[in-house]
This record gives sequence, structure tokens and C-alpha cells, in this order.
Amino acid sequence: MEPITSIKGIGAETAEALAEMNILTVKDLLEYFPYRYEDYRLKDLAEVKHEERVTVEGKVHSEPSLIYYGKKRSRLTLRVLVGRYLIQVVLFNQPYLKSKISINDTVSVTGKWDQHRQTITANEVHVGTDSISKDFEPVYAVKGKITVKGIRRFINLAFSQFGSNIEENLPEHFLVKYKLMNRLTALRIMHFPTDQNELKQARRRFVYEEFFYFQLKMQALRKIEREHSKGIAQAYQLENIKTFLQSLPFSLTNAQKRVVNEILADMKSPFRMNRLLQGDVGSGKTAVAAIALYASCTAGFQGALMVPTEILAEQHAESLKLMLEPFQIKCELLTSSVKGKSRREILQLLKAGDIDILIGTHALIQDEVEFHHLGLVITDEQHRFGVEQRRVLREKGESPDVLFMTATPIPRTLAITVFGEMDVSIIDEMPAGRKLIETYWAKPNMLDRVLGFIEKELRAGHQAYVICPLIEESDKLDVQNAIDVHSQLTHYFFDRYQIGLMHGRLHPDEKESVMKAFSRNEIQVLVSTTVVEVGVNVPNATMMVIYDAERFGLAQLHQLRGRVGRGSDQSYCILLADPKSEVGKERMKIMTETNDGFLLSEKDLELRGPGDFFGKKQSGLPEFKVADMVHDYRALETARNDAAQLIQKNEFWSAPEYMNLRNYLKESGVLKGEKLD
Repeated sequence: MEPITSIKGIGAETAEALAEMNILTVKDLLEYFPYRYEDYRLKDLAEVKHEERVTVEGKVHSEPSLIYYGKKRSRLTLRVLVGRYLIQVVLFNQPYLKSKISINDTVSVTGKWDQHRQTITANEVHVGTDSISKDFEPVYAVKGKITVKGIRRFINLAFSQFGSNIEENLPEHFLVKYKLMNRLTALRIMHFPTDQNELKQARRRFVYEEFFYFQLKMQALRKIEREHSKGIAQAYQLENIKTFLQSLPFSLTNAQKRVVNEILADMKSPFRMNRLLQGDVGSGKTAVAAIALYASCTAGFQGALMVPTEILAEQHAESLKLMLEPFQIKCELLTSSVKGKSRREILQLLKAGDIDILIGTHALIQDEVEFHHLGLVITDEQHRFGVEQRRVLREKGESPDVLFMTATPIPRTLAITVFGEMDVSIIDEMPAGRKLIETYWAKPNMLDRVLGFIEKELRAGHQAYVICPLIEESDKLDVQNAIDVHSQLTHYFFDRYQIGLMHGRLHPDEKESVMKAFSRNEIQVLVSTTVVEVGVNVPNATMMVIYDAERFGLAQLHQLRGRVGRGSDQSYCILLADPKSEVGKERMKIMTETNDGFLLSEKDLELRGPGDFFGKKQSGLPEFKVADMVHDYRALETARNDAAQLIQKNEFWSAPEYMNLRNYLKESGVLKGEKLD
């Protein structure tokens, strides 16, 4: 790849400024696409909305009037006849234009249209033959000394010097099949479009290219992981598993049976399992995990279950011991709180093979933790990990099977992007007899009624969560905070009920003791930030109140709502919110209409976009220059299928026409010298 300095006119200083924008090579420059295009097409003012940016052409109807005010500040005003409209054009701080504009001149004016005053506040005026010749002009994100005009000039130079070197990088049959532009034409149009339609076609080409290359990497990873990682064929005892299933105090749902069969088939195969298990809050993922861990133990292996918080680790350890110890399966808990002699004993027993299943936080993947014969690793709620981080988890044993679980229903679009190298199982059915949580949206002025509702539930012997977005008061955000709400509720309930407080700044031991007190019903109302979002199980809690609910995404609201409704009693969720935006109102409406996490996740993705789906930008989510996972999801699915089929073909690994794709896989570190069959 030619360095950026090989373009005539770009010296060391300019190259340094471009490097700040991650433009190091000619290829980087040519693929540095505009983030928007100025639309200079002439419009009829009858069709232009108030405050819309517009370009119009007309005849100057009056002598321009120039007024100076303040130091070096001026306002130039002229009247222009545009079609049947006589409009006023205002230009700030461009006094030199007065001498260039005369009555009856034809002018093109670009600026913001004020429908009420019939005025355009212009930032550009072109006179007579100097009229605008382009319909679209690209606008680039720039930094430091680099200007938009400068970057356009550099791109122009790059095309004239290196345009003939641009090669096609997609297989010919895909170009024909999808009627895609060739790469050179599409690149040129992205930078210098002449109309909307060709720009749309150029963009369509790059959407497919970006998705195809990303999925090619994912599908190759998947094939290599599957065929070139020495897996364990786990010869589990089916009869023992059937006996274990009969011992459970509930029957599996059809969805649970389906995913158990998928997981057991993976474990039995000689390939290493690499599977994601998606299931809504309360759909019974823990039972599936217990069955898989038990199966691995009957095959003579050890199992590990890794979860994100100590509270969740303790709850899992408690429920797994209850289920598995009657079958002579020894389960132990290992978190950072387990120290000294107890820790040393656990590590010793684990290494000797005397512990069958180890449950814990990410402490499980520390160097000192050694298994005797690890067969299955299950990680819960680890969807924030990228491909590489997920790989690290598998290094603990001799190619153990790996199962990832998440209660965050991930839309199909995101699942095939973030988890493209994995197989996906979905529990899309709730256990029988589980009551739907009734969800209501209340305005803040209805707080007294909400508090009355909470008290009614407390009198019935139940408990309540009250969630706030912030820990303490903030000048920047006018939102209810946990400390204030805790003191309000303590005052309201006086000494009738105990009010607890939990937030992220508490020491882990303090969090632990507050949570335990709530679990034992020593605290009736728990005021908390979102730290209770993941995996806290208090079946007696039937009430969830979320302050400033419009500040949360749908996925997070759904996760929080899932903390209640875990017992046999009817549960309720009240969203206290006064959203000002249409999106905020839409979110509240959707929450009251459905309990289906997968439907909510799709809506959330539409409303918020992929970057915010998990609450923050995270490493598992790829950055695309042109493609948008939400709006272009059909192209994503097409590219995925094309990449998957191509990777499986023998000629892909030998035919000259695919050499550039194989080189790409090598450069991106996927192949690392493997020769695939």
C-alpha cells in the first residue's frame, strides 16, 4: 500500500496532519468517505419546510443594503425574485459581496429558509455564470490544519495519480448477481456524485462489500474453530441425564428441550462447541446450564460457570448445589472474596479433580486457577466481550466446549454481527404458569398514587425495587437520584418498613450485605441504581418502580423489569417518566404493550442504533464506514450467507480468483498459516 506522501503535493507536514485522522496510505484516503453531502439541487420554495437548508435561484430585485454593527460585523440584505416569491436574503459578515451584486443579476443562494419571514439566511451566494454547477458536494470530517476543501483536493490528486491501480476486490459473480458497481466507479461516485441515484448505487456497493468482508472473517473463524481446534467428544451417560431430568421439580419447556439437544449434540461431536444461548429473563437458562454441566461430569470432565457479579455467582452456586449434589457432583464457589486457606484448598482440590464444577466471577480465568480435566466452560452475560476476548476463555483446558449465555435478547442483526463466529440457540418460550408482569407508565405528578400502590404490595408481605439513574444529585441532569429517593421513601414509610440503598460506589461487601438483607426480607424496599440489573433472584419482590424511565433504553428497562415476577404472585412494573421527545414516548408505550424481550430488542435497535444497544460502545461491535446494521440488515444477511457458502467451497482455498480474499484473511490474522481442506 502506497504511503500518503506518494501523492504529489502531500509533504511530511500534511502527512502528519492526515495521520491524526488515521489516513496513512493512499487506500486510506480513497476510502475516507464523506459523512454527508450538501444538496445544491434547486427547489421550489412551496415544497420547502420551515428552517430547512435550501438552494434557490432568482433575480436580484433591489440594490443590496449593507449595515455595519460592532467591530468587523456586518449584515448584507437584498431582495430576490424566486419564481413567484419575492424573498429577502441576509448574509452576515460578507461585506465584499455588495460590490459584486447588482439589480437583475441572476444569483444562486444557499442557506436556511425562514418560512414565516420569507427570508433565507445565506452562507453562500453565487452570481451569474459563477452559479453552482454541482448538485451534491461531499462534506468530510476534518481535524487540525486539514480543511474540507483540502481533503477534496487530495482525493482528486489521489484519483488522477492512482485511480488506474484500483482493483476489484469482490468476486465477479456477486457483482453480476446483485448488479453492483465496480469498485473504481463506486469509489469515484462516493467522492464526486452527480445525482442522488448513482450515489445510492455506490453506497449499496460499499454496504455489501463491508458486510461481506466482515462476514468472510467471521465464517472463516467459525470454520477454523470448528475443524481445526481439537475438540472433546464427550461420552456422557444419557440414562443418568434422564434420571437427573426426572429429579427436577419442573418439566422442561419445548424450547429448553430443543436447546438442550443442540448443546448435547455439540458436546458429543469431536468438534469444539462454540455456542451462544439466548433466553429472556426467567426463561430457564440456569436449568439448561445445569443439565450441560451434569452431562460433562458424567463423561468424566469438570465444568466451569463464570458470571459477572459475586451475588449472581453465589445464587448460581446455591441452586446448582441443590440440583447436583444429590447426584454426587461436587460444586464450589470461587470469587475474589474467597481468600486465604479456603482459596488454597479449593485450588488444590480443583487441580486434583476433586471438584466437579467451579462457579465464580472472572476470577476463574486467572493464572492460578488450574483444572484437572476441564470439559465445559459456560459464561453468563458476557456479551460485552469481543471475538478475541471470548477466545481467551477457552485456554483453561484442552479445548473445552464453550457455551455463552445471555439474558439480553439480542436482535438477529446484532447476533449475526457480534457473534458471527458462533452457533446460536434461543429459548423463546416461558415456563408454564409464569404470570406476565403488568407494566404501567405514570407521570411524576402521580407519585403519591404510585407510593400508595407500593404500600399495598408491602402490606401483602411483598417487597419492592425502586430504581434511579444516578447515585447523587447532578447539576447537569435533572433526574431523580438514589440518595434523595432513599431519604424521601424513608421519610414516607417512616418506621413501618425498612428502606435499603444500593449503588455502584458501595464496597462489594456492603453491596453483598444489602442484597442479602433484601433476600431475607429484612429490607422491604430496595432503592438502587442499575447495579441490580443482572441476575438477582428475590421471588418475594413483586413491585418494580423505575424513576426517570425515559433515560433508559428498552433492553435495559426490560432487564430491570425482569427482577420481579420470579415467584408465583402477580408482579408490577411502574415507569415514572415524563419524556419530552417522541422517541421517549414511544419507548414507554412499547414497554407497556409487550413482555417479549426479542420484540423489544428489535424496537430498541431501531430507536437507538447499534452503537448504544449494550449501553455503551463495546469491543464486540464492529465499526463500519458506510454500512448500517439496522437499516441495511437485509444486505447483512445476504453477505453472511454468501460468505458462509464461499468458505465451504474447496475452490475458495485454491482458485486464483479468490487469492485477494485469502490474503485478506491472512492479513487480518484469521488464517495464521492454517491450510483448510
